[in-house]
Amino acid sequence: MFTLLPLGGAREIGASCFYLNIEGTGIILDCGMHPKKNGLDSLPAFDLIKDLPVDFVLISHAHQDHLGALPFLVKKHPYVRIITTPQTRAIAELTLHDSVSILKEQTGEDEGIDFYTHEEIDLLIQSIEYKAYEEEFSITGYKHNSSEPIKVTFFDAGHILGSAGILIEFDNRKLFYTGDINLNTQELLKGAELPKTKVDTLLMETTYGSTDSSQLRNWNDESEMFAKEANKIINGGGSILIPVFALGKTQEALAAIWNLMQKKKLIETDIYTGGLGTKINRVYDYNRYVVKYSNPEFELSKIPQKNIYEVENHEDFFKTPSIVLASSGMMLEKTISFQLGKSWLKRSNAAIFTVGFMEETTPGYKFANSIKGNTIKFSNNDEHSQVKCIIKNFRFSSHTKREGLLEIVTRLRPDNVILVHGDSPAINWAGASILKNLKNVRVFNAEKGKKILIG
Repeated sequence: MFTLLPLGGAREIGASCFYLNIEGTGIILDCGMHPKKNGLDSLPAFDLIKDLPVDFVLISHAHQDHLGALPFLVKKHPYVRIITTPQTRAIAELTLHDSVSILKEQTGEDEGIDFYTHEEIDLLIQSIEYKAYEEEFSITGYKHNSSEPIKVTFFDAGHILGSAGILIEFDNRKLFYTGDINLNTQELLKGAELPKTKVDTLLMETTYGSTDSSQLRNWNDESEMFAKEANKIINGGGSILIPVFALGKTQEALAAIWNLMQKKKLIETDIYTGGLGTKINRVYDYNRYVVKYSNPEFELSKIPQKNIYEVENHEDFFKTPSIVLASSGMMLEKTISFQLGKSWLKRSNAAIFTVGFMEETTPGYKFANSIKGNTIKFSNNDEHSQVKCIIKNFRFSSHTKREGLLEIVTRLRPDNVILVHGDSPAINWAGASILKNLKNVRVFNAEKGKKILIG
């Protein structure tokens, strides 16, 4: 028997963090921050485990909602052992350093948070152990009260570089945590690998559980539609702004755009990138032969790119047609995509193309759901702006579709399914569909702070 205690990410997307106690060994699966919350509210509920053993942290991937709270956990549990894939470790070194100043700016100094420094991040990164995909390793906690160790294996999750599903085995029982998972091939990365064995318990994300898959074209069809719409803008002398996450979406979108240009399906024009995304591009390039890459000969760094941060006057983006990849993906205030977005709104021949999910409370959602001729206001202190540019929304998904969620359950044949990382409609759809299609499966609706006992 083991205990699962969600500390975050149960009925929501953000602050993913799940505590496992197996025979006295305390294991944390992911340790993320919540992108929509500030201060202490953005962290997992670490107080729930203050008197429990915390021996290991297994990180599925380097997105902030799965990794960002790690420095805060280490301050509370300095002897915890952290294990990731080597690619996640390399990306974490970049993203955690990048978040040091951003967190202070967004959160403020009076939130009761003990902030971390760049020096502390250096020490944390040095302490991270890494294991390759499908390399089985054993872990044993300080208070582990069994002679049998716990075995762990990472499987490629197909979500971003280094992302992993995590198989945990003990006493002839198997638990598989999907993390963020994608069964489908993207521009760079191929789809996920699953364990070739039955598992007893499946801890599964449900991001697209409530999304009708007819709204999600396959990657190639979406690319063709993107090229068709982009050519209209470029032919009209306009420039295109694409808000992207620095990790994952930047690399996949950049590769897709360049490949379309090489196939003569998209008019060749200047591409602007920069900042953290460009640094992560180099990590992708370095690892292209050791992960499931569609084309290991392809290098992001060899694509001609101009530096977005070297453009001092926004007007310069409109002198000649260009495609601008700017973070953040949800156009949060004070980020370069938000600042540029307000400039783009004023241009009748320009366009903003979104390429991923926009959370409803973010500025990006307001941009994405506006049409030419509308007025838009981002805050109470902000003036209304007229939308003069064209806005188009595309979905280049890095999460599996809802039918893929059912396929995962069918292939792994679990006795227990614990649903996480989704809003209530997504989790409800997944739960009802599993119970309808599969017999003898127990479905658990995880809740923050509520223990789940699995025999």
